[in-house]
Amino acid sequence: MLKRLLAFAATLAMLVIPLSLRAEDHPGHRVIAQDKGNVTIFAKDGSVEWQYECKHNAHDVQVLASGNILLNSGGATVSEITPEKKVVWSYTAQPIEGKTDRVEVHACQRLENGNTMVAESGNRRIVEVDAEGKIVAEVPLTVDKPNAHRDTRLARKLASGNYLVAHENDGCVREYDPSGKVVWKYALDLGGRPAAPGHGPEGHGNELFGMLRLENGNTLIATGNGNRVIEVTPEGKQVFSIEQEDLPGIKLAWVTTLDVLKNGNIVIGNCHAGEGQPQLVEVTREKKVVWKFYNWKELGNSTATARVIE
Repeated sequence: MLKRLLAFAATLAMLVIPLSLRAEDHPGHRVIAQDKGNVTIFAKDGSVEWQYECKHNAHDVQVLASGNILLNSGGATVSEITPEKKVVWSYTAQPIEGKTDRVEVHACQRLENGNTMVAESGNRRIVEVDAEGKIVAEVPLTVDKPNAHRDTRLARKLASGNYLVAHENDGCVREYDPSGKVVWKYALDLGGRPAAPGHGPEGHGNELFGMLRLENGNTLIATGNGNRVIEVTPEGKQVFSIEQEDLPGIKLAWVTTLDVLKNGNIVIGNCHAGEGQPQLVEVTREKKVVWKFYNWKELGNSTATARVIE
């Protein structure tokens, strides 16, 4: 009888899996993510704090200083939503006649001057849009292999005024000045592994998703189906990496979002990795896992955008 009770208790303990896993001394993070038809904000303990219906599989989201949420809420649309779930601003990109019959938006950013940067795949450009929805700046993008779905993934305007853009189909990061001149480029390689089909950890390629320009001038790159994170210098030298199986018990699949915390730790978005794998992982520069987040109730296997809020 005692053995049966102990076995039952062990089974029950295995079933009660917390939504947010962390080390005992880690306070956790608030997280915003989109998947399964909703944008969700999770409290530090992993519970749902706020939720907004969004059927589009968003690739970019930003919590503004006002508390409003900016995200690509539709195939070609960017919306700003209040905590009360009211849309207070939106912009929908239109195909440029003669260039494309289809346009998609995968990246958006609210700028310090109040304008919004939008990367338009298909149109192969970045625009800055004011509060009235008027385009006030336009930057042409260089695309070697045009594809309205895959021209761009994440893009960011830098403090210098330049733009850093992840070109998924071209497999490279390009930095542009405001005129559209390419001033820096890094082409992603396969890291010594053969290319392989698939969106999960079995797949491997150079279809990168995002990047960050670090304070030291280097660029941190989320390699998409490259299954890793790399840091490269302005000269293009790789000086740091987190490979697919560097983290114990974790297998990186489609690496998407990146956040660098004040303590220098890196938070990695791990999409298409499969149930049981975390959607976010926080690691030190020594590749020690200090926090991981997964939620297979509100989120699923297509959580392309998940960010730490605090």
